[in-house]
Amino acid sequence: MSTDTEQIKQKINSLRVAIVHDYLVQDGGAERVFTALKKIFPSADIHVLIHNPKRTHSDFKDAKIKTAFLNNWPFAKRYYQWYLPLLPLATEHLNFNGYDLILSSSSSFAKGIIVPATAKHICYLHTPTRFLWEDRIGYLADLPQPALIRAVLPPLLHRLRGWDYQAAQRPDLILTNSVTSQIRIKRHYRRDSQVIHPPVDTHRIPLSRHEGTYWLTGGRLVPYKRFDLIVKAFNKLNMPLIIFGTGPELKNLKKLASKKTKFVGQINDTEKTKLYRYSSGFIHPQIEDFGITAIEAMSAGRPVIAYGKGGASETILPGITGTFIDMQTWEDIGDAVIRHKKNNFDPVSIRKHAETFSHQNFENKLLESLSRFLNLSTQESDELALLESAYAAYLN
Repeated sequence: MSTDTEQIKQKINSLRVAIVHDYLVQDGGAERVFTALKKIFPSADIHVLIHNPKRTHSDFKDAKIKTAFLNNWPFAKRYYQWYLPLLPLATEHLNFNGYDLILSSSSSFAKGIIVPATAKHICYLHTPTRFLWEDRIGYLADLPQPALIRAVLPPLLHRLRGWDYQAAQRPDLILTNSVTSQIRIKRHYRRDSQVIHPPVDTHRIPLSRHEGTYWLTGGRLVPYKRFDLIVKAFNKLNMPLIIFGTGPELKNLKKLASKKTKFVGQINDTEKTKLYRYSSGFIHPQIEDFGITAIEAMSAGRPVIAYGKGGASETILPGITGTFIDMQTWEDIGDAVIRHKKNNFDPVSIRKHAETFSHQNFENKLLESLSRFLNLSTQESDELALLESAYAAYLN
């Protein structure tokens, strides 16, 4: 970190800072960003709507966390979706009196916090609320189908869209994770935003030159990530595949898979790193806002086969760090695996590209953005100090 950046960091940490997140109930990509904010601003107070210590990242295990009033309601820590109509109210009841700067990390409600007029609110907005905008049709289709739910949810989601739009007008500055999300934010919220790619633990994953013995994929096993296409492709290829992670699709995927597909469930970072290093490559068939797992695989020098839309189009260099498929089909995935030639990819070049998404780069870009917005330029401060010193000398 440069001297100027360190000075900016010290200036921000001298303010009274709060960091805010939607929910700490899982350990996903958004939570990794929030973990990074916690490390950059260690003295900041932490606020979330719901906190489930048993299911979130270990970095928050002993942290003092302020929660919304819903946190202690029955089943809220596991089934917070049951309280969907109350989540806007819970968000607006979080108290930020006395703070100078509030940094929110949000993919749903936290962007809608209400802050004092004297404070600045900067939101790292991962994406517009999925179930209200981009994925609203699929969200309703994937829910249980009792008549009462069918009748109540559409008008409720319609009202929530109105609140969500207004909530997105509240931050003073919006940062986001990719051009894909930037376009969505402009379309749905009519807000400009600045892209700062999220941090990836590239420092934790060493370069590998091992011969791969299997292909790898994984993450949250949910329908939109299209792991079913990978399973179908490898059933046809009769090749070894390892899938890490858990989620509502796990049961269906196991039924679909052949004997050469192995499910390893929820694993820790050390186990995941080993999987990356001994794989032939990583498969990423979904449209993501960014796609952290693909970057993690590239950190180990492993090439990625990806659907060339969304965040992958910004993070993967075709022919250098991976290969794009044109369609989300098992046939395209299978064809890409068959045509893959490991000698066409240099692990060192792949690793070098992955390092551009490191924690340090994220921190530097975030602090530079905050400095510009808050007028904390060290050059201007130094010039002002010199002027003040010269004026004091003149008076004496």
